[in-house]
Amino acid sequence: MTPLVEIADELTARLGRLRFGRPVTHVYNPLVYAREMFVEYARRYGGARGRVLLLGMNPGPWGMAQTGVPFGEVGVVRTWLKIEASIGRPGREHPKRPVLGLACTRREVSGARLWGWARAHFGTPRRFFSRFFVANYCPLVFLRSSGANVTPDKLSARERERLFSACDVALRETVEHLRPKCVLGIGNFAQKRSLAALCDMGIAVERILHPSPASPAANRDWSGQVTRTMRGLGLTVPVVGESDGRRGSNPAVRATSRAGVSRM
Repeated sequence: MTPLVEIADELTARLGRLRFGRPVTHVYNPLVYAREMFVEYARRYGGARGRVLLLGMNPGPWGMAQTGVPFGEVGVVRTWLKIEASIGRPGREHPKRPVLGLACTRREVSGARLWGWARAHFGTPRRFFSRFFVANYCPLVFLRSSGANVTPDKLSARERERLFSACDVALRETVEHLRPKCVLGIGNFAQKRSLAALCDMGIAVERILHPSPASPAANRDWSGQVTRTMRGLGLTVPVVGESDGRRGSNPAVRATSRAGVSRM
Protein backbone atom coordinates (compact mmCIF):
# COMPACT_ATOMS: atom_id res chain seq x y z
CA MET A 1 0.00 0.00 0.00
CA THR A 2 1.38 3.40 -0.98
CA PRO A 3 1.61 6.28 1.52
CA LEU A 4 -1.03 8.23 -0.42
CA VAL A 5 -3.48 5.36 -0.01
CA GLU A 6 -2.70 5.14 3.69
CA ILE A 7 -3.37 8.88 4.01
CA ALA A 8 -6.65 8.48 2.11
CA ASP A 9 -7.73 5.57 4.30
CA GLU A 10 -6.96 7.49 7.49
CA LEU A 11 -8.89 10.48 6.18
CA THR A 12 -11.83 8.26 5.30
CA ALA A 13 -11.88 6.90 8.85
CA ARG A 14 -11.92 10.42 10.31
CA LEU A 15 -14.59 11.64 7.91
CA GLY A 16 -16.74 8.59 8.62
CA ARG A 17 -17.39 9.94 12.09
CA LEU A 18 -18.82 13.23 10.82
CA ARG A 19 -22.49 13.98 10.20
CA PHE A 20 -23.94 16.68 7.98
CA GLY A 21 -27.34 18.34 8.21
CA ARG A 22 -29.49 20.21 5.73
CA PRO A 23 -29.22 21.38 3.07
CA VAL A 24 -27.05 18.26 2.63
CA THR A 25 -29.12 15.09 2.26
CA HIS A 26 -26.60 12.74 0.61
CA VAL A 27 -22.85 12.35 1.07
CA TYR A 28 -20.65 10.26 -1.25
CA ASN A 29 -17.09 9.23 -0.51
CA PRO A 30 -15.48 7.79 -3.67
CA LEU A 31 -12.41 6.83 -1.61
CA VAL A 32 -14.69 4.08 -0.24
CA TYR A 33 -16.76 2.74 -3.14
CA ALA A 34 -14.16 3.58 -5.85
CA ARG A 35 -11.14 2.86 -3.64
CA GLU A 36 -9.59 0.43 -6.14
CA MET A 37 -9.55 3.16 -8.79
CA PHE A 38 -7.87 5.61 -6.42
CA VAL A 39 -5.36 2.95 -5.36
CA GLU A 40 -4.40 2.39 -9.00
CA TYR A 41 -4.13 6.15 -9.61
CA ALA A 42 -1.87 6.59 -6.57
CA ARG A 43 0.20 3.52 -7.45
CA ARG A 44 0.84 4.60 -11.04
CA TYR A 45 1.25 8.32 -10.66
CA GLY A 46 1.79 9.20 -7.00
CA GLY A 47 5.33 8.00 -6.37
CA ALA A 48 7.59 10.88 -7.40
CA ARG A 49 8.57 13.75 -5.12
CA GLY A 50 9.49 17.35 -5.81
CA ARG A 51 6.70 18.06 -8.29
CA VAL A 52 3.96 20.70 -8.27
CA LEU A 53 0.84 19.68 -6.37
CA LEU A 54 -2.34 20.76 -8.14
CA LEU A 55 -5.05 20.80 -5.48
CA GLY A 56 -8.77 20.86 -6.19
CA MET A 57 -11.65 21.46 -3.80
CA ASN A 58 -13.83 18.32 -3.75
CA PRO A 59 -15.30 15.90 -6.31
CA GLY A 60 -17.98 16.79 -8.79
CA PRO A 61 -20.87 14.35 -9.37
CA TRP A 62 -19.66 13.37 -12.88
CA GLY A 63 -15.92 13.28 -12.22
CA MET A 64 -14.23 11.80 -9.17
CA ALA A 65 -17.64 10.75 -7.85
CA GLN A 66 -17.81 8.32 -10.78
CA THR A 67 -14.18 7.24 -11.09
CA GLY A 68 -12.37 7.79 -7.78
CA VAL A 69 -9.74 9.87 -9.62
CA PRO A 70 -9.43 13.61 -8.89
CA PHE A 71 -11.13 15.60 -11.67
CA GLY A 72 -11.70 12.13 -13.11
CA GLU A 73 -13.70 12.71 -16.26
CA VAL A 74 -14.61 9.22 -17.45
CA GLY A 75 -13.25 9.46 -20.98
CA VAL A 76 -9.89 10.77 -19.85
CA VAL A 77 -9.55 8.19 -17.08
CA ARG A 78 -10.17 5.35 -19.51
CA THR A 79 -8.32 6.50 -22.61
CA TRP A 80 -5.44 8.68 -21.35
CA LEU A 81 -4.77 7.70 -17.75
CA LYS A 82 -5.80 4.13 -18.67
CA ILE A 83 -7.11 3.26 -15.22
CA GLU A 84 -9.75 0.58 -14.88
CA ALA A 85 -10.73 -1.16 -11.65
CA SER A 86 -13.79 -2.16 -9.70
CA ILE A 87 -16.21 0.64 -8.76
CA GLY A 88 -19.05 0.12 -6.31
CA ARG A 89 -21.91 2.39 -5.24
CA PRO A 90 -22.45 4.78 -2.33
CA GLY A 91 -24.36 3.34 0.59
CA ARG A 92 -27.16 5.86 0.08
CA GLU A 93 -27.43 7.03 -3.50
CA HIS A 94 -29.36 10.03 -4.80
CA PRO A 95 -31.67 8.94 -7.66
CA LYS A 96 -30.65 11.98 -9.73
CA ARG A 97 -26.92 11.40 -9.18
CA PRO A 98 -26.33 7.69 -9.78
CA VAL A 99 -22.81 6.31 -9.70
CA LEU A 100 -22.34 4.41 -12.95
CA GLY A 101 -18.56 4.31 -12.83
CA LEU A 102 -16.79 4.01 -16.17
CA ALA A 103 -20.17 3.44 -17.83
CA CYS A 104 -21.20 7.02 -17.03
CA THR A 105 -21.90 8.99 -20.21
CA ARG A 106 -22.13 12.44 -18.61
CA ARG A 107 -19.20 14.75 -19.38
CA GLU A 108 -17.35 16.38 -16.49
CA VAL A 109 -16.27 19.69 -17.99
CA SER A 110 -13.82 20.72 -15.27
CA GLY A 111 -12.00 17.40 -15.51
CA ALA A 112 -12.06 17.41 -19.30
CA ARG A 113 -10.47 20.86 -19.31
CA LEU A 114 -7.80 20.05 -16.73
CA TRP A 115 -6.70 16.74 -18.18
CA GLY A 116 -7.16 18.01 -21.73
CA TRP A 117 -4.68 20.78 -20.94
CA ALA A 118 -2.27 18.21 -19.51
CA ARG A 119 -2.55 15.98 -22.56
CA ALA A 120 -2.17 18.86 -25.03
CA HIS A 121 0.99 20.25 -23.41
CA PHE A 122 2.69 17.12 -22.08
CA GLY A 123 1.54 14.42 -24.48
CA THR A 124 1.68 11.45 -22.14
CA PRO A 125 0.73 10.86 -18.50
CA ARG A 126 4.36 9.95 -17.77
CA ARG A 127 5.58 13.39 -18.86
CA PHE A 128 2.81 15.22 -17.06
CA PHE A 129 3.17 13.33 -13.78
CA SER A 130 6.93 13.79 -13.80
CA ARG A 131 6.17 17.45 -13.04
CA PHE A 132 2.70 17.52 -11.47
CA PHE A 133 0.36 15.55 -9.25
CA VAL A 134 -3.38 16.20 -8.95
CA ALA A 135 -5.28 15.76 -5.69
CA ASN A 136 -8.39 17.06 -3.94
CA TYR A 137 -8.52 18.78 -0.57
CA CYS A 138 -11.77 17.06 0.41
CA PRO A 139 -12.90 13.70 -1.03
CA LEU A 140 -16.59 14.04 -0.18
CA VAL A 141 -19.48 14.90 -2.51
CA PHE A 142 -22.32 16.82 -0.83
CA LEU A 143 -25.77 16.84 -2.46
CA ARG A 144 -29.05 18.60 -1.76
CA SER A 145 -32.43 16.86 -1.96
CA SER A 146 -32.72 18.24 -5.50
CA GLY A 147 -29.42 16.59 -6.46
CA ALA A 148 -27.63 19.94 -6.66
CA ASN A 149 -24.04 20.08 -5.49
CA VAL A 150 -23.14 21.69 -2.14
CA THR A 151 -19.55 22.93 -1.95
CA PRO A 152 -17.69 22.58 1.36
CA ASP A 153 -17.62 26.34 1.94
CA LYS A 154 -21.44 26.33 2.03
CA LEU A 155 -21.66 23.95 5.00
CA SER A 156 -22.50 25.24 8.46
CA ALA A 157 -19.65 26.72 10.50
CA ARG A 158 -19.59 23.74 12.86
CA GLU A 159 -19.55 21.25 9.98
CA ARG A 160 -16.81 23.18 8.19
CA GLU A 161 -14.64 23.26 11.29
CA ARG A 162 -14.73 19.49 11.72
CA LEU A 163 -14.38 18.76 8.02
CA PHE A 164 -11.49 21.17 7.53
CA SER A 165 -9.69 19.83 10.60
CA ALA A 166 -9.64 16.32 9.12
CA CYS A 167 -8.78 17.46 5.59
CA ASP A 168 -6.00 19.77 6.81
CA VAL A 169 -4.26 16.82 8.46
CA ALA A 170 -4.46 14.77 5.25
CA LEU A 171 -3.15 17.68 3.16
CA ARG A 172 -0.19 18.18 5.47
CA GLU A 173 0.60 14.47 5.33
CA THR A 174 0.33 14.51 1.54
CA VAL A 175 2.74 17.44 1.33
CA GLU A 176 5.15 15.78 3.77
CA HIS A 177 5.15 12.70 1.55
CA LEU A 178 5.28 14.34 -1.89
CA ARG A 179 7.53 17.25 -0.86
CA PRO A 180 6.22 19.39 -3.73
CA LYS A 181 8.04 22.43 -5.04
CA CYS A 182 4.83 24.37 -4.54
CA VAL A 183 1.09 23.91 -4.18
CA LEU A 184 -1.22 25.38 -6.80
CA GLY A 185 -4.77 25.68 -5.55
CA ILE A 186 -7.23 25.09 -8.37
CA GLY A 187 -9.50 27.99 -7.50
CA ASN A 188 -9.76 30.32 -4.51
CA PHE A 189 -11.08 27.77 -2.02
CA ALA A 190 -8.21 25.33 -2.51
CA GLN A 191 -5.64 28.09 -2.27
CA LYS A 192 -7.15 29.44 0.97
CA ARG A 193 -7.30 26.02 2.58
CA SER A 194 -3.72 25.30 1.51
CA LEU A 195 -2.51 28.59 3.00
CA ALA A 196 -4.29 27.80 6.27
CA ALA A 197 -3.19 24.17 6.52
CA LEU A 198 0.40 24.64 5.37
CA CYS A 199 1.19 28.03 6.92
CA ASP A 200 4.10 26.71 9.01
CA MET A 201 5.59 24.32 6.45
CA GLY A 202 7.53 26.87 4.39
CA ILE A 203 5.98 25.90 1.07
CA ALA A 204 4.84 28.33 -1.61
CA VAL A 205 1.10 28.33 -2.27
CA GLU A 206 -0.28 29.91 -5.44
CA ARG A 207 -3.48 29.65 -7.45
CA ILE A 208 -4.74 28.88 -10.94
CA LEU A 209 -8.20 29.56 -12.29
CA HIS A 210 -10.71 26.80 -11.60
CA PRO A 211 -11.91 25.18 -14.85
CA SER A 212 -15.59 25.04 -13.83
CA PRO A 213 -18.00 26.04 -16.62
CA ALA A 214 -19.92 27.98 -13.94
CA SER A 215 -17.09 30.52 -14.02
CA PRO A 216 -17.40 33.04 -16.88
CA ALA A 217 -13.64 33.59 -16.76
CA ALA A 218 -12.97 29.87 -17.18
CA ASN A 219 -15.09 29.82 -20.32
CA ARG A 220 -12.69 32.24 -22.00
CA ASP A 221 -9.67 30.13 -22.97
CA TRP A 222 -9.11 28.47 -19.60
CA SER A 223 -6.16 26.50 -20.96
CA GLY A 224 -4.40 29.59 -22.22
CA GLN A 225 -4.98 31.49 -18.98
CA VAL A 226 -3.62 28.65 -16.86
CA THR A 227 -0.59 28.23 -19.07
CA ARG A 228 0.22 31.93 -18.76
CA THR A 229 -0.24 31.83 -14.97
CA MET A 230 2.09 28.88 -14.60
CA ARG A 231 4.75 30.40 -16.82
CA GLY A 232 4.46 33.60 -14.81
CA LEU A 233 5.28 31.54 -11.72
CA GLY A 234 8.40 30.19 -13.40
CA LEU A 235 6.95 26.76 -14.19
CA THR A 236 7.89 25.30 -17.56
CA VAL A 237 4.86 24.35 -19.63
CA PRO A 238 5.79 22.98 -23.07
CA VAL A 239 4.15 24.51 -26.08
CA VAL A 240 1.47 22.24 -27.51
CA GLY A 241 3.18 19.37 -29.30
CA GLU A 242 6.66 20.14 -27.96
CA SER A 243 6.73 17.25 -25.51
CA ASP A 244 6.12 14.60 -28.16
CA GLY A 245 8.79 15.86 -30.53
CA ARG A 246 6.58 17.62 -33.07
CA ARG A 247 8.12 20.97 -32.14
CA GLY A 248 11.47 21.99 -30.79
CA SER A 249 12.13 23.53 -27.42
CA ASN A 250 11.22 27.20 -27.24
CA PRO A 251 13.15 29.07 -24.53
CA ALA A 252 10.95 32.12 -25.01
CA VAL A 253 8.08 30.41 -23.21
CA ARG A 254 10.09 29.84 -20.05
CA ALA A 255 9.45 32.67 -17.66
CA THR A 256 11.73 33.83 -14.87
CA SER A 257 10.99 32.24 -11.51
CA ARG A 258 9.20 34.23 -8.85
CA ALA A 259 10.48 34.09 -5.29
CA GLY A 260 9.45 30.95 -3.46
CA VAL A 261 8.55 28.90 -6.54
CA SER A 262 11.27 26.82 -8.14
CA ARG A 263 11.54 26.41 -11.88
CA MET A 264 10.34 23.02 -13.05
